[in-house]
Amino acid sequence: MPDEIEDIKTWKAFNADIDLVALDSAIEFAKQAHDGQTRASGEPYYTHPVEVAKILAEMKMDTATLQTAVLHDTLEDTEVTYDDLKTKFSPEVAELVNGVSKLNKIESQTVEGKQAENFRKLLVAMSEDIRVLLVKLADRLHNMRTLHHFNKPEKQKRIARETLEIYAPLAERIGTHNIKEELEDLAFSYLNAEARESITNRLMFLRKEEAGTVDKIIAELKLIFKKNDLNPSISGREKTRYSIWKKMQRKNVSFEQLSDIMAFRIEVEDVGECYHALGVIHSEFPTVPGRFKDYISTPKPNGYRSIHTTIIGPMRHRIEIQIRTHSMHQEAELGVAAHWSYKDGQKRANQKDATHYRWLRELLEILDQEQKPEDFLENTKLELFQEHVYVFSPKGDLIELPTGSTPVDFAYAVHSDVGNKCVGAKINGRIAPLNTKIQNGDQIDIITAKNQTPSPTWERFVASGKARSHIRKFIRQQQRDEYIILGKAMLQKIFRAEDYEFTEKAVANVMEKYKAEEIDDVYAKIGSGLIVAREVFRSIFPGHQTEQFKQAQSAREALEQVANAGARIADKSSRPMPIKGLIPGMAVHFARCCHPLPGDRIVGIVTTGKGVTVHTIDCETLETFADTPERWLDVSWGDEDEGAESHVGRLEITLSHTTGALGTLSTVIGKSGGNITNLKIVNRSLDFWDMLLDVYVQDTKHLHNIIAALRATPEIVSVERAKGR
Repeated sequence: MPDEIEDIKTWKAFNADIDLVALDSAIEFAKQAHDGQTRASGEPYYTHPVEVAKILAEMKMDTATLQTAVLHDTLEDTEVTYDDLKTKFSPEVAELVNGVSKLNKIESQTVEGKQAENFRKLLVAMSEDIRVLLVKLADRLHNMRTLHHFNKPEKQKRIARETLEIYAPLAERIGTHNIKEELEDLAFSYLNAEARESITNRLMFLRKEEAGTVDKIIAELKLIFKKNDLNPSISGREKTRYSIWKKMQRKNVSFEQLSDIMAFRIEVEDVGECYHALGVIHSEFPTVPGRFKDYISTPKPNGYRSIHTTIIGPMRHRIEIQIRTHSMHQEAELGVAAHWSYKDGQKRANQKDATHYRWLRELLEILDQEQKPEDFLENTKLELFQEHVYVFSPKGDLIELPTGSTPVDFAYAVHSDVGNKCVGAKINGRIAPLNTKIQNGDQIDIITAKNQTPSPTWERFVASGKARSHIRKFIRQQQRDEYIILGKAMLQKIFRAEDYEFTEKAVANVMEKYKAEEIDDVYAKIGSGLIVAREVFRSIFPGHQTEQFKQAQSAREALEQVANAGARIADKSSRPMPIKGLIPGMAVHFARCCHPLPGDRIVGIVTTGKGVTVHTIDCETLETFADTPERWLDVSWGDEDEGAESHVGRLEITLSHTTGALGTLSTVIGKSGGNITNLKIVNRSLDFWDMLLDVYVQDTKHLHNIIAALRATPEIVSVERAKGR
């Protein structure tokens, strides 16, 4: 028996129920199937699946899962078939290997429809049996451990980025924190090696500076617990390098400013002792406000349970304390793997995973809504790769949402129909605007109406992928309906002009030419400008001779009108502007997308036939000119009296729907020296109005003064300077 097969006997220590004979058979089968194949390191290929199985053995997984790990590449990379596996091993193992093989296809592909379809297979396979994902995570972990054997830095970074964006969040979602942390650290080493090394050096310095501190803190804590009739297991560990770096980025602080690098874990026998230990800690040491979380009474959606608190502990060190039972600790380390134990093909562990996999169903639902693969991938990352807040429904159900979520996100998390019909919300019993950012512990009550439909404006402030996908689907359908009506009207007009009777039968004859599955598809393409109505008419009546002279004459007249209008605009806009860096007499326009004001940093974009358009330096529209740097001009505001000319500043305002509120708004702006030039209400509800307001101001300081005055007005719920509107 080869050394590798001999070594697996030691795996019995992890799980006494492992069938070594069945595992030996799988390893021999994989070795023969992969005969002649090697890895980048030069080792025989079969050693990789054996190492994957070892990772899962340490997680106490069952024999079928370990066999799947050993065989997981046979369908993809060898001549072995599904029926071969089914015959040689079992239908269960064959199905698991097939599921993992489908997952392999999502890697190393461009973002196309095929990738989205493979992602669908990933989600379906995971929802049917979570062991498929566990095998895939172990596979990715071993690949990351051996990634240094690749000599292409671009490929290393691509794999590391994919690991950080998809696989580490998936590992966190199912609670396998050990795998998640190692994946993050390994990916960090390839994506930002310099930052990782810097944190490593600082941690080493800290260990030397505070040698023995951890032992002293543990000793003092044990003494305090002993006085209170508790004998917990206490351990201390540093936070991971990647989590330290993320916190530095999130809080914009240096390493030296972080005060809770160390976390201490206290393990006790039962839940009662958890709260007893918490009481002891809080009675002995001052707590840090806002840093207490009870995940025992309210577990995380992935099943994680523990009490977290931060204190000014022994020797005045600020430390994080985690209190949990021994079984909670095992679940925290192994996640869902702690619940999956099989014997003779039967699940024998208590399964409490229904709520844990809600996110899986939501990802499948997002896939059903999305038209473009890029949108699906974007919204999948929104669901997976964000910090989260935990809020309650009126019935007390806990719902997890991305940080920055609003009541609209909550409504869609409850049910897509609730989101689609949402008209208002109560947060902790009080009516609040739908764009309010919700906080941990909030109770949300959604108000619905039968005739309500999603507002396109919601897409600007929702944070969850599920909400965004549903809103986009509605917008797409709404746009399609409008395109169909417009396209049909355009085609009917041409039929009348050429003295033909319009029939849908005539349009049906050209459906195949325009790759349309139904007549409405032809109308929609005409309405959206993808095809020209007259071209469709010519396709229907190829022998018809139109009055080309009249068309040409009309085209010339239209061009002359456009040219004359452009000249009038240029004349109106070519008066001298207080802008440095331009040729005297050059026509200047201020971009309507960002409304630049004196005081903003600006840039000029040369536009053919229109002169120069001035944008703010942070205007999103500038991204469209990234590939044409020759059109960019370095400009700035002049030294002339900025008060000599007024400029338009645009505001986004949420106004309470109360008597006299609009009058108060205009009065405040008038008293602040502003003059309203345009007002557009973009969204109405029973209690609030969202509007865009254009105001003549002198400069940014003047606009900020108006904003400050409005924020001090009770009728104004919120006011911000509009960007990209």
